[in-house]
Amino acid sequence: MSGSSTPAASGGSFLGRAGPLVLARLFTAGLTLSIPLVLARVLHLDEYGTYYQLFLIATTLYYVLPFGVVQSLYYFLPRAEAKRPYLGQTLLFMSAAGLVGALGVYGLLGYVAGWFSNPALAQYRLPLAAYTAFLLGSFPLEVSLTSQGRTKASAVAYLVSDAVRAGVMVVPPLLGASLHGMMVAVACFAALRYVATWVVSLRGVTGPLVDRKLFREQFVYAAPFGAAMLLAIPQQNAHLYMVAGAVAPAVYALYRVGCFQLPVVDLLYTPTSEVLMVRLGELEREGRLEEGVVAFREAAGKLAYVFLPFAAFLFAAAPEFIGAMFGEKFLPAVPVFRVSVLGVVLSILPMDGTLRARGQTRAIFASYAVKAAVTVPMVWLGVRHLGLMGGIGSWAVAEVVGKGMLLARVPAALSTPRLELRVMDVIPWRELGKASLSAAAAALGVFVLRAMARGAYSHLPAGFVWRVLPLAFAGVLFVMGYLGVLYAAGVRPLSVLAGMRARRAG
Repeated sequence: MSGSSTPAASGGSFLGRAGPLVLARLFTAGLTLSIPLVLARVLHLDEYGTYYQLFLIATTLYYVLPFGVVQSLYYFLPRAEAKRPYLGQTLLFMSAAGLVGALGVYGLLGYVAGWFSNPALAQYRLPLAAYTAFLLGSFPLEVSLTSQGRTKASAVAYLVSDAVRAGVMVVPPLLGASLHGMMVAVACFAALRYVATWVVSLRGVTGPLVDRKLFREQFVYAAPFGAAMLLAIPQQNAHLYMVAGAVAPAVYALYRVGCFQLPVVDLLYTPTSEVLMVRLGELEREGRLEEGVVAFREAAGKLAYVFLPFAAFLFAAAPEFIGAMFGEKFLPAVPVFRVSVLGVVLSILPMDGTLRARGQTRAIFASYAVKAAVTVPMVWLGVRHLGLMGGIGSWAVAEVVGKGMLLARVPAALSTPRLELRVMDVIPWRELGKASLSAAAAALGVFVLRAMARGAYSHLPAGFVWRVLPLAFAGVLFVMGYLGVLYAAGVRPLSVLAGMRARRAG
Protein backbone atom coordinates (compact mmCIF):
# COMPACT_ATOMS: atom_id res chain seq x y z
CA MET A 1 0.00 0.00 0.00
CA SER A 2 2.96 2.29 0.46
CA GLY A 3 3.83 1.83 -3.19
CA SER A 4 0.97 3.89 -4.62
CA SER A 5 2.20 5.89 -7.54
CA THR A 6 -0.50 8.50 -7.82
CA PRO A 7 -2.54 10.59 -5.47
CA ALA A 8 -5.61 8.87 -6.72
CA ALA A 9 -4.22 5.58 -5.70
CA SER A 10 -3.83 6.80 -2.21
CA GLY A 11 -7.14 8.60 -2.22
CA GLY A 12 -10.67 7.71 -3.15
CA SER A 13 -10.02 4.60 -5.25
CA PHE A 14 -7.71 3.14 -2.64
CA LEU A 15 -10.12 3.72 0.21
CA GLY A 16 -12.98 2.44 -1.90
CA ARG A 17 -11.19 -0.90 -2.14
CA ALA A 18 -9.92 -0.90 1.46
CA GLY A 19 -13.20 0.21 3.03
CA PRO A 20 -14.79 -3.25 3.35
CA LEU A 21 -11.65 -4.58 5.04
CA VAL A 22 -11.54 -1.68 7.50
CA LEU A 23 -15.19 -2.18 8.44
CA ALA A 24 -14.75 -5.95 8.71
CA ARG A 25 -11.71 -5.63 10.97
CA LEU A 26 -13.53 -3.10 13.13
CA PHE A 27 -16.46 -5.49 13.59
CA THR A 28 -14.28 -8.55 14.20
CA ALA A 29 -12.18 -6.60 16.72
CA GLY A 30 -15.35 -6.27 18.78
CA LEU A 31 -16.02 -9.99 18.49
CA THR A 32 -12.46 -10.85 19.51
CA LEU A 33 -12.66 -8.44 22.42
CA SER A 34 -15.75 -10.21 23.75
CA ILE A 35 -14.05 -13.61 24.08
CA PRO A 36 -11.81 -13.01 27.14
CA LEU A 37 -14.52 -10.87 28.78
CA VAL A 38 -17.10 -13.68 28.58
CA LEU A 39 -14.66 -16.44 29.54
CA ALA A 40 -13.54 -14.45 32.58
CA ARG A 41 -17.07 -14.80 33.95
CA VAL A 42 -17.70 -18.48 33.22
CA LEU A 43 -14.30 -20.10 33.84
CA HIS A 44 -12.64 -20.69 37.16
CA LEU A 45 -9.45 -18.67 37.69
CA ASP A 46 -7.26 -21.77 37.22
CA GLU A 47 -9.04 -22.63 33.96
CA TYR A 48 -8.87 -19.02 32.81
CA GLY A 49 -5.12 -18.99 33.39
CA THR A 50 -4.80 -22.29 31.51
CA TYR A 51 -6.83 -20.83 28.62
CA TYR A 52 -4.37 -17.95 28.33
CA GLN A 53 -1.39 -20.32 28.49
CA LEU A 54 -2.79 -22.51 25.70
CA PHE A 55 -3.37 -19.60 23.38
CA LEU A 56 -0.03 -18.02 24.27
CA ILE A 57 1.66 -21.12 22.84
CA ALA A 58 -0.57 -21.24 19.76
CA THR A 59 -0.27 -17.55 18.90
CA THR A 60 3.51 -17.56 19.33
CA LEU A 61 3.82 -20.36 16.78
CA TYR A 62 1.24 -18.65 14.56
CA TYR A 63 3.37 -15.54 14.16
CA VAL A 64 6.83 -17.17 14.08
CA LEU A 65 6.48 -20.26 11.86
CA PRO A 66 5.07 -18.54 8.72
CA PHE A 67 8.49 -16.83 8.35
CA GLY A 68 7.03 -14.05 6.23
CA VAL A 69 6.00 -16.37 3.37
CA VAL A 70 2.29 -15.57 3.65
CA GLN A 71 2.93 -11.80 3.81
CA SER A 72 5.07 -12.06 0.66
CA LEU A 73 1.86 -12.66 -1.32
CA TYR A 74 1.18 -8.92 -1.06
CA TYR A 75 4.31 -8.36 -3.15
CA PHE A 76 4.20 -11.24 -5.64
CA LEU A 77 0.54 -11.78 -6.53
CA PRO A 78 -0.19 -8.28 -7.88
CA ARG A 79 2.84 -8.65 -10.19
CA ALA A 80 2.30 -12.28 -11.27
CA GLU A 81 0.54 -13.43 -14.43
CA ALA A 82 0.26 -17.02 -13.16
CA LYS A 83 -0.89 -16.70 -9.54
CA ARG A 84 -1.53 -20.37 -8.75
CA PRO A 85 2.13 -21.31 -8.07
CA TYR A 86 2.50 -18.60 -5.42
CA LEU A 87 -0.75 -19.59 -3.78
CA GLY A 88 -0.10 -23.31 -4.01
CA GLN A 89 3.42 -23.22 -2.61
CA THR A 90 2.33 -20.86 0.15
CA LEU A 91 -0.48 -23.21 1.14
CA LEU A 92 1.89 -26.18 1.11
CA PHE A 93 4.53 -24.28 3.10
CA MET A 94 1.96 -23.30 5.73
CA SER A 95 0.61 -26.84 5.87
CA ALA A 96 4.15 -28.04 6.59
CA ALA A 97 4.60 -25.25 9.16
CA GLY A 98 1.35 -26.33 10.80
CA LEU A 99 2.58 -29.93 10.97
CA VAL A 100 5.86 -28.78 12.55
CA GLY A 101 3.92 -26.69 15.07
CA ALA A 102 1.59 -29.57 15.90
CA LEU A 103 4.46 -32.02 16.41
CA GLY A 104 6.20 -29.48 18.62
CA VAL A 105 3.09 -28.94 20.72
CA TYR A 106 2.36 -32.64 21.03
CA GLY A 107 5.93 -33.56 21.93
CA LEU A 108 6.85 -30.64 24.16
CA LEU A 109 3.64 -29.63 25.91
CA GLY A 110 4.46 -31.91 28.82
CA TYR A 111 7.73 -30.04 29.39
CA VAL A 112 5.96 -26.70 29.01
CA ALA A 113 3.36 -27.82 31.55
CA GLY A 114 6.20 -28.48 33.97
CA TRP A 115 7.75 -25.07 33.30
CA PHE A 116 4.36 -23.42 33.85
CA SER A 117 3.77 -25.49 37.01
CA ASN A 118 0.44 -26.47 35.49
CA PRO A 119 0.17 -30.27 35.02
CA ALA A 120 -3.38 -29.86 33.71
CA LEU A 121 -1.93 -28.23 30.60
CA ALA A 122 -0.76 -31.62 29.28
CA GLN A 123 -4.39 -32.79 29.07
CA TYR A 124 -4.88 -30.44 26.12
CA ARG A 125 -2.04 -31.89 24.04
CA LEU A 126 -4.18 -33.32 21.23
CA PRO A 127 -6.73 -30.48 20.71
CA LEU A 128 -4.01 -27.81 20.97
CA ALA A 129 -1.81 -29.65 18.46
CA ALA A 130 -4.73 -29.99 16.03
CA TYR A 131 -5.75 -26.36 16.51
CA THR A 132 -2.18 -25.16 15.90
CA ALA A 133 -1.78 -27.26 12.74
CA PHE A 134 -5.01 -26.16 11.12
CA LEU A 135 -4.72 -22.54 12.27
CA LEU A 136 -1.29 -22.21 10.65
CA GLY A 137 -2.44 -24.03 7.55
CA SER A 138 -5.34 -21.59 7.12
CA PHE A 139 -3.24 -18.45 7.66
CA PRO A 140 -3.21 -17.55 3.91
CA LEU A 141 -7.02 -17.33 3.55
CA GLU A 142 -7.67 -13.58 3.88
CA VAL A 143 -4.19 -12.59 2.65
CA SER A 144 -4.63 -14.57 -0.58
CA LEU A 145 -7.91 -12.78 -1.31
CA THR A 146 -6.68 -9.29 -0.45
CA SER A 147 -3.48 -9.63 -2.47
CA GLN A 148 -5.58 -10.59 -5.52
CA GLY A 149 -7.69 -7.45 -5.13
CA ARG A 150 -10.69 -9.40 -3.86
CA THR A 151 -11.14 -7.15 -0.83
CA LYS A 152 -14.88 -7.70 -0.48
CA ALA A 153 -14.39 -11.46 -0.43
CA SER A 154 -11.59 -11.01 2.10
CA ALA A 155 -13.86 -8.87 4.28
CA VAL A 156 -16.53 -11.58 4.17
CA ALA A 157 -13.93 -14.18 5.13
CA TYR A 158 -12.86 -12.08 8.11
CA LEU A 159 -16.45 -11.59 9.24
CA VAL A 160 -17.56 -15.20 8.88
CA SER A 161 -14.37 -16.72 10.28
CA ASP A 162 -14.11 -14.48 13.34
CA ALA A 163 -17.83 -14.69 14.07
CA VAL A 164 -17.76 -18.49 14.01
CA ARG A 165 -14.54 -18.59 16.06
CA ALA A 166 -16.05 -16.30 18.70
CA GLY A 167 -19.14 -18.51 18.78
CA VAL A 168 -17.27 -21.78 19.27
CA MET A 169 -15.11 -20.24 21.99
CA VAL A 170 -17.92 -18.60 23.93
CA VAL A 171 -21.05 -20.73 23.48
CA PRO A 172 -19.72 -24.10 24.80
CA PRO A 173 -18.54 -22.63 28.15
CA LEU A 174 -21.80 -20.67 28.46
CA LEU A 175 -23.68 -23.96 28.03
CA GLY A 176 -21.60 -25.60 30.75
CA ALA A 177 -18.83 -27.24 28.70
CA SER A 178 -15.35 -27.43 30.18
CA LEU A 179 -12.25 -25.73 28.80
CA HIS A 180 -11.33 -29.04 27.17
CA GLY A 181 -14.66 -29.05 25.33
CA MET A 182 -14.01 -25.53 24.10
CA MET A 183 -10.56 -26.54 22.81
CA VAL A 184 -12.06 -29.45 20.87
CA ALA A 185 -14.60 -27.06 19.37
CA VAL A 186 -11.98 -24.54 18.23
CA ALA A 187 -9.84 -27.35 16.78
CA CYS A 188 -12.84 -28.46 14.68
CA PHE A 189 -13.39 -24.86 13.61
CA ALA A 190 -9.73 -24.55 12.55
CA ALA A 191 -10.03 -27.75 10.52
CA LEU A 192 -13.03 -26.38 8.62
CA ARG A 193 -11.21 -23.11 8.03
CA TYR A 194 -8.21 -25.04 6.66
CA VAL A 195 -10.40 -26.83 4.09
CA ALA A 196 -12.04 -23.53 3.14
CA THR A 197 -8.61 -21.93 2.66
CA TRP A 198 -7.62 -24.43 -0.03
CA VAL A 199 -10.98 -24.21 -1.80
CA VAL A 200 -11.31 -20.42 -1.76
CA SER A 201 -7.67 -19.43 -2.33
CA LEU A 202 -7.16 -21.52 -5.49
CA ARG A 203 -10.53 -20.74 -7.02
CA GLY A 204 -10.26 -19.17 -10.47
CA VAL A 205 -6.44 -19.12 -10.69
CA THR A 206 -4.30 -20.89 -13.28
CA GLY A 207 -0.83 -22.37 -13.53
CA PRO A 208 1.07 -25.18 -11.82
CA LEU A 209 0.62 -25.69 -8.10
CA VAL A 210 4.35 -25.31 -7.35
CA ASP A 211 7.29 -23.71 -9.15
CA ARG A 212 10.64 -24.27 -7.43
CA LYS A 213 12.30 -21.22 -8.96
CA LEU A 214 9.43 -18.96 -7.97
CA PHE A 215 9.38 -20.41 -4.46
CA ARG A 216 13.11 -19.69 -4.02
CA GLU A 217 12.47 -16.07 -5.00
CA GLN A 218 9.50 -15.90 -2.67
CA PHE A 219 11.42 -17.38 0.25
CA VAL A 220 14.43 -15.08 -0.25
CA TYR A 221 12.09 -12.10 -0.27
CA ALA A 222 10.29 -13.30 2.88
CA ALA A 223 13.38 -14.27 4.89
CA PRO A 224 14.29 -10.81 6.34
CA PHE A 225 10.75 -10.27 7.63
CA GLY A 226 10.66 -13.82 8.96
CA ALA A 227 13.96 -13.28 10.79
CA ALA A 228 12.59 -10.09 12.33
CA MET A 229 9.54 -12.00 13.61
CA LEU A 230 11.81 -14.67 15.09
CA LEU A 231 13.23 -11.91 17.26
CA ALA A 232 10.15 -9.74 17.77
CA ILE A 233 7.51 -12.27 18.83
CA PRO A 234 9.55 -14.19 21.44
CA GLN A 235 10.79 -10.85 22.80
CA GLN A 236 7.29 -9.44 23.09
CA ASN A 237 6.01 -12.60 24.79
CA ALA A 238 9.04 -13.25 27.01
CA HIS A 239 7.46 -11.67 30.09
CA LEU A 240 4.31 -13.77 29.58
CA TYR A 241 6.30 -17.02 29.48
CA MET A 242 8.46 -16.03 32.44
CA VAL A 243 5.49 -15.11 34.61
CA ALA A 244 3.63 -18.28 33.55
CA GLY A 245 6.62 -20.31 34.72
CA ALA A 246 6.84 -18.52 38.06
CA VAL A 247 3.25 -18.39 39.33
CA ALA A 248 0.15 -20.58 39.59
CA PRO A 249 -2.39 -20.53 36.73
CA ALA A 250 -4.85 -18.47 38.80
CA VAL A 251 -2.22 -15.77 39.38
CA TYR A 252 -1.23 -15.90 35.73
CA ALA A 253 -4.88 -15.20 34.86
CA LEU A 254 -4.62 -11.99 36.89
CA TYR A 255 -1.43 -11.04 35.08
CA ARG A 256 -2.95 -11.56 31.64
CA VAL A 257 -5.93 -9.41 32.58
CA GLY A 258 -3.44 -6.76 33.65
CA CYS A 259 -1.83 -6.98 30.19
CA PHE A 260 -5.19 -6.62 28.45
CA GLN A 261 -5.11 -4.18 25.53
CA LEU A 262 -8.12 -2.62 23.83
CA PRO A 263 -7.79 -2.66 20.00
CA VAL A 264 -8.20 1.13 19.74
CA VAL A 265 -4.48 1.71 19.24
CA ASP A 266 -4.16 -0.61 16.27
CA LEU A 267 -7.37 0.63 14.67
CA LEU A 268 -6.02 4.21 14.61
CA TYR A 269 -2.26 3.74 14.46
CA THR A 270 -2.14 1.37 11.50
CA PRO A 271 -4.11 3.50 9.00
CA THR A 272 -2.33 6.66 10.15
CA SER A 273 1.06 5.01 9.66
CA GLU A 274 0.08 3.65 6.24
CA VAL A 275 -1.21 7.03 5.03
CA LEU A 276 1.99 8.65 6.28
CA MET A 277 4.05 6.10 4.33
CA VAL A 278 2.15 6.94 1.16
CA ARG A 279 2.57 10.67 1.77
CA LEU A 280 6.32 10.36 2.31
CA GLY A 281 6.64 8.37 -0.90
CA GLU A 282 4.75 11.06 -2.83
CA LEU A 283 6.90 13.85 -1.35
CA GLU A 284 10.10 12.01 -2.22
CA ARG A 285 8.95 11.43 -5.80
CA GLU A 286 8.05 15.11 -6.17
CA GLY A 287 11.37 16.31 -4.71
CA ARG A 288 9.67 17.83 -1.64
CA LEU A 289 11.01 15.54 1.09
CA GLU A 290 11.70 18.60 3.29
CA GLU A 291 7.96 18.59 3.96
CA GLY A 292 8.17 15.05 5.35
CA VAL A 293 8.90 16.25 8.88
CA VAL A 294 5.74 18.36 8.76
CA ALA A 295 3.71 15.31 7.75
CA PHE A 296 5.31 13.27 10.56
CA ARG A 297 4.60 15.91 13.20
CA GLU A 298 1.04 16.34 11.97
CA ALA A 299 0.33 12.60 12.14
CA ALA A 300 1.92 12.30 15.59
CA GLY A 301 0.07 15.36 16.85
CA LYS A 302 -3.30 13.95 15.81
CA LEU A 303 -2.49 10.63 17.50
CA ALA A 304 -1.40 12.47 20.65
CA TYR A 305 -4.82 14.09 21.03
CA VAL A 306 -6.39 10.60 21.07
CA PHE A 307 -3.82 8.28 22.66
CA LEU A 308 -2.74 10.48 25.57
CA PRO A 309 -6.27 10.94 26.96
CA PHE A 310 -7.04 7.28 26.26
CA ALA A 311 -3.98 6.20 28.29
CA ALA A 312 -4.69 8.73 31.05
CA PHE A 313 -8.28 7.55 31.40
CA LEU A 314 -7.31 3.86 31.54
CA PHE A 315 -4.65 4.67 34.16
CA ALA A 316 -7.00 6.74 36.32
CA ALA A 317 -10.08 4.55 35.92
CA ALA A 318 -8.23 1.22 36.04
CA PRO A 319 -10.21 -0.15 39.03
CA GLU A 320 -13.53 0.76 37.42
CA PHE A 321 -12.45 -0.63 34.04
CA ILE A 322 -11.15 -3.96 35.36
CA GLY A 323 -14.14 -4.37 37.69
CA ALA A 324 -16.67 -3.65 34.94
CA MET A 325 -15.04 -5.70 32.18
CA PHE A 326 -13.75 -8.72 34.12
CA GLY A 327 -15.31 -8.63 37.59
CA GLU A 328 -14.13 -7.73 41.08
CA LYS A 329 -12.07 -10.92 41.47
CA PHE A 330 -9.61 -9.46 38.94
CA LEU A 331 -9.03 -6.15 40.77
CA PRO A 332 -5.54 -7.29 41.94
CA ALA A 333 -4.53 -6.91 38.26
CA VAL A 334 -4.94 -3.11 38.44
CA PRO A 335 -1.24 -2.25 39.16
CA VAL A 336 -0.07 -4.38 36.22
CA PHE A 337 -2.75 -2.86 33.98
CA ARG A 338 -1.62 0.67 34.82
CA VAL A 339 1.95 -0.10 33.72
CA SER A 340 0.75 -1.78 30.52
CA VAL A 341 -1.02 1.46 29.55
CA LEU A 342 2.44 2.78 28.68
CA GLY A 343 2.11 0.90 25.39
CA VAL A 344 -0.62 3.34 24.32
CA VAL A 345 1.62 6.34 24.99
CA LEU A 346 4.52 4.81 23.08
CA SER A 347 2.30 4.46 19.99
CA ILE A 348 1.96 8.21 19.46
CA LEU A 349 4.96 8.56 17.12
CA PRO A 350 4.52 6.56 13.85
CA MET A 351 8.23 5.77 13.62
CA ASP A 352 8.26 2.28 12.11
CA GLY A 353 6.11 3.37 9.16
CA THR A 354 8.40 6.35 8.58
CA LEU A 355 11.52 4.18 8.53
CA ARG A 356 9.88 1.62 6.23
CA ALA A 357 8.83 4.39 3.85
CA ARG A 358 12.43 5.60 3.70
CA GLY A 359 13.86 2.10 3.22
CA GLN A 360 15.56 1.96 6.63
CA THR A 361 14.28 -1.44 7.65
CA ARG A 362 17.65 -2.41 9.15
CA ALA A 363 17.00 0.10 11.92
CA ILE A 364 13.76 -1.71 12.75
CA PHE A 365 15.53 -5.07 12.81
CA ALA A 366 18.26 -3.60 15.04
CA SER A 367 15.66 -2.32 17.49
CA TYR A 368 14.14 -5.81 17.69
CA ALA A 369 17.57 -7.31 18.32
CA VAL A 370 18.42 -4.85 21.10
CA LYS A 371 14.99 -5.25 22.69
CA ALA A 372 15.51 -9.01 22.76
CA ALA A 373 18.93 -8.60 24.35
CA VAL A 374 17.51 -6.25 26.97
CA THR A 375 14.38 -8.27 27.67
CA VAL A 376 15.89 -11.68 28.49
CA PRO A 377 18.01 -10.70 31.53
CA MET A 378 15.58 -8.04 32.71
CA VAL A 379 12.51 -10.24 32.67
CA TRP A 380 14.36 -13.04 34.44
CA LEU A 381 15.59 -10.74 37.20
CA GLY A 382 12.36 -8.76 37.35
CA VAL A 383 10.02 -11.72 37.78
CA ARG A 384 12.38 -13.44 40.18
CA HIS A 385 12.70 -10.44 42.51
CA LEU A 386 9.55 -8.37 41.91
CA GLY A 387 6.98 -10.91 40.74
CA LEU A 388 4.21 -9.67 38.46
CA MET A 389 5.35 -6.06 38.58
CA GLY A 390 8.84 -7.17 37.59
CA GLY A 391 7.41 -8.92 34.54
CA ILE A 392 5.42 -5.97 33.25
CA GLY A 393 8.19 -3.56 34.27
CA SER A 394 10.76 -5.43 32.17
CA TRP A 395 8.40 -5.29 29.20
CA ALA A 396 7.96 -1.56 29.66
CA VAL A 397 11.71 -0.88 29.83
CA ALA A 398 12.35 -2.96 26.70
CA GLU A 399 9.61 -1.09 24.82
CA VAL A 400 11.08 2.27 25.81
CA VAL A 401 14.55 1.15 24.66
CA GLY A 402 13.22 -0.11 21.33
CA LYS A 403 11.14 3.02 20.66
CA GLY A 404 14.09 5.19 21.64
CA MET A 405 16.29 3.48 19.05
CA LEU A 406 13.66 4.04 16.34
CA LEU A 407 13.23 7.68 17.33
CA ALA A 408 16.97 8.25 17.07
CA ARG A 409 16.81 7.15 13.41
CA VAL A 410 13.78 9.21 12.37
CA PRO A 411 15.62 12.58 11.98
CA ALA A 412 18.14 11.06 9.56
CA ALA A 413 15.34 9.35 7.63
CA LEU A 414 13.54 12.68 7.13
CA SER A 415 16.63 14.84 6.58
CA THR A 416 17.77 16.07 3.17
CA PRO A 417 20.98 17.75 1.97
CA ARG A 418 19.19 21.08 2.47
CA LEU A 419 17.55 20.25 5.81
CA GLU A 420 19.33 18.45 8.63
CA LEU A 421 17.01 17.46 11.45
CA ARG A 422 17.48 16.55 15.10
CA VAL A 423 15.23 14.54 17.42
CA MET A 424 13.90 17.77 18.89
CA ASP A 425 12.74 18.83 15.43
CA VAL A 426 10.47 15.84 14.71
CA ILE A 427 8.43 15.80 17.93
CA PRO A 428 5.13 17.77 17.97
CA TRP A 429 5.83 19.52 21.26
CA ARG A 430 2.83 21.86 21.20
CA GLU A 431 0.31 19.10 20.61
CA LEU A 432 1.96 16.84 23.17
CA GLY A 433 1.94 19.61 25.76
CA LYS A 434 -1.71 20.55 25.32
CA ALA A 435 -2.89 16.95 25.16
CA SER A 436 -0.82 16.00 28.24
CA LEU A 437 -2.09 18.94 30.30
CA SER A 438 -5.72 18.28 29.39
CA ALA A 439 -5.45 14.52 29.95
CA ALA A 440 -3.73 14.96 33.33
CA ALA A 441 -6.40 17.43 34.52
CA ALA A 442 -9.20 15.09 33.44
CA ALA A 443 -7.49 12.10 35.08
CA LEU A 444 -7.20 14.03 38.34
CA GLY A 445 -10.96 14.52 38.23
CA VAL A 446 -11.45 10.74 38.02
CA PHE A 447 -9.28 10.20 41.11
CA VAL A 448 -11.28 12.85 43.00
CA LEU A 449 -14.57 11.27 41.92
CA ARG A 450 -13.46 7.86 43.19
CA ALA A 451 -12.42 9.29 46.56
CA MET A 452 -15.77 11.05 46.96
CA ALA A 453 -17.95 8.15 45.76
CA ARG A 454 -16.09 5.22 47.31
CA GLY A 455 -18.80 4.58 49.89
CA ALA A 456 -21.61 4.88 47.37
CA TYR A 457 -19.97 2.43 44.95
CA SER A 458 -19.65 -0.22 47.66
CA HIS A 459 -23.44 -0.29 48.11
CA LEU A 460 -24.32 -0.82 44.45
CA PRO A 461 -26.35 -3.98 43.68
CA ALA A 462 -24.70 -6.93 41.98
CA GLY A 463 -24.87 -7.34 38.19
CA PHE A 464 -23.03 -6.21 35.10
CA VAL A 465 -25.05 -3.02 34.60
CA TRP A 466 -24.30 -1.81 38.11
CA ARG A 467 -20.60 -2.67 37.73
CA VAL A 468 -20.45 -0.56 34.56
CA LEU A 469 -22.08 2.44 36.26
CA PRO A 470 -18.90 3.71 38.03
CA LEU A 471 -16.96 3.35 34.77
CA ALA A 472 -19.63 5.31 32.91
CA PHE A 473 -19.56 8.11 35.50
CA ALA A 474 -15.77 8.25 35.31
CA GLY A 475 -15.88 8.28 31.51
CA VAL A 476 -18.36 11.15 31.29
CA LEU A 477 -16.39 13.20 33.82
CA PHE A 478 -13.11 12.52 32.01
CA VAL A 479 -14.44 13.44 28.56
CA MET A 480 -15.98 16.67 29.87
CA GLY A 481 -12.78 17.60 31.68
CA TYR A 482 -10.49 16.75 28.78
CA LEU A 483 -12.52 18.62 26.17
CA GLY A 484 -12.99 21.57 28.51
CA VAL A 485 -9.27 22.00 29.19
CA LEU A 486 -8.47 21.51 25.50
CA TYR A 487 -10.94 24.23 24.60
CA ALA A 488 -9.44 26.56 27.19
CA ALA A 489 -5.99 25.86 25.70
CA GLY A 490 -7.20 27.03 22.28
CA VAL A 491 -7.74 23.60 20.71
CA ARG A 492 -11.03 22.91 18.97
CA PRO A 493 -11.69 19.15 19.35
CA LEU A 494 -14.02 19.03 16.36
CA SER A 495 -11.28 20.49 14.18
CA VAL A 496 -8.86 17.80 15.39
CA LEU A 497 -11.42 15.09 14.62
CA ALA A 498 -12.05 16.54 11.17
CA GLY A 499 -8.31 16.62 10.53
CA MET A 500 -7.95 12.95 11.44
CA ARG A 501 -10.84 11.99 9.17
CA ALA A 502 -9.35 14.00 6.34
CA ARG A 503 -5.96 12.38 6.83
CA ARG A 504 -7.47 8.89 6.75
CA ALA A 505 -9.31 9.85 3.60
CA GLY A 506 -6.27 11.42 1.96
